[in-house]
Amino acid sequence: MTDTPAPITGVTPYINVEGAAAASEFYQRAFGAKEHMRLPAEDGKRLMHCHLEINGGPLLMSDSFPEHGHPYQPSSSFTMHLQVSDIDMWFKRATDAGCTVTMPVALMFWGDRFGTLVDPYNVCWSLGETPKSA
Repeated sequence: MTDTPAPITGVTPYINVEGAAAASEFYQRAFGAKEHMRLPAEDGKRLMHCHLEINGGPLLMSDSFPEHGHPYQPSSSFTMHLQVSDIDMWFKRATDAGCTVTMPVALMFWGDRFGTLVDPYNVCWSLGETPKSA
């Protein structure tokens, strides 16, 4: 699918996973992602580039290409954060799709409800919801 997304500005995450095409489908189920574009690699199995939009923000990703000096390197040094208005719905959709809860949703000392997940591609996600003021 190719359409014209909003221009990308600011800092945009670009991740490498093993199985980017399947990851795109997973993110569509788990986080309501919209796929704007995908560019298959010459081998027809991997993606050179995939542009997703999740909760109004871009996520770019591709498969790793070790033959071009870019081997897959799993990372636990970053977390994708989603600030949402209905954390319970987002958390349920993500876990129903196959994410694993690493910290259940709870009210945090800073005032948000917050929880964390890891997806089948070993990407860490945090979700936060600022309670509506009474």
